Amino acid sequence: MATIYTHIESNNWKTFFLIVLFIFLVVGLGWLFAYWLNEPLILIIAIFIAVFQTFTGFFWSDKIILSLTRAQPLKKEDSPSIYNLVENLCLTAGLPMPKIYILPEKQPNAFATGRDKNHASIALTQGLIEKLNRTELEGVIAHELSHIGNKDILLQSIVVVLVSLIILLSHFFLRISFFRPIGRRGRGESGGIIFFLIFLAGIIAAILAPLAASLLKAAISRKREFLADATAALLTRYPEGLAGALEKISLDPEPMRYAREATFHLYIKNPLPKDKVNWFAKLFATHPPIEERIKRLRMML
Repeated sequence: MATIYTHIESNNWKTFFLIVLFIFLVVGLGWLFAYWLNEPLILIIAIFIAVFQTFTGFFWSDKIILSLTRAQPLKKEDSPSIYNLVENLCLTAGLPMPKIYILPEKQPNAFATGRDKNHASIALTQGLIEKLNRTELEGVIAHELSHIGNKDILLQSIVVVLVSLIILLSHFFLRISFFRPIGRRGRGESGGIIFFLIFLAGIIAAILAPLAASLLKAAISRKREFLADATAALLTRYPEGLAGALEKISLDPEPMRYAREATFHLYIKNPLPKDKVNWFAKLFATHPPIEERIKRLRMML
């Protein structure tokens, strides 16, 4: 039977697997670039980018994410009630105090980021603080602290950086392909056919790479949200607090101004309004249906 500890071990393996897979994707695209442009240096650059970006993702992904979302640090004197709420939950969970950030968003939402419990941050939107009562806010904060304790945050944060880079490389390859004459390497009929097949494979790879990147993002199992919900309920001893918060969050019509597709999976709830989540997007959803999450929490009462 799966436990929190097996989930943590699983996240460690998933992180390793995603990093290795990412390196192969970037190097593979780099090889196609090098072959197509007849520039071996491009492959060396691609390998360097893969290693550098992985290193960056491990150590600075949280700073990149916080910058993308326009997060501002919250000091204790700015909001003693929020600070004390986080501090009390950290004491209960046995976690170090994370840095607290506020997002200038009206939609109630939140996420946690960082590489480990000693280098973690939680971000709360202004709308979350204004629209939720204390027990609901406590449930959401406990959920985000659970992601820290369960070691979900490194996996989530690295994926943001990796997905963005793969999509960027794919767009670059597609654009430059239109400006390079086919057959530059081809000398003779057989060489021309082989080169054309390589070129075609490159185009297909560049088109499918964003899809593969989305699958990487979706590889973060939906179970992590269910587990974080359950851990939060145990932490607060009041499942209805988080259930009520999820209900309010799901019904709120406010859009998110600074959320990007690469960061959607970080939030406690997908920032897109429900009516904009089409059937295709649901195939790659990293969050389980919020109704199911609420149902499970209320079954714990």
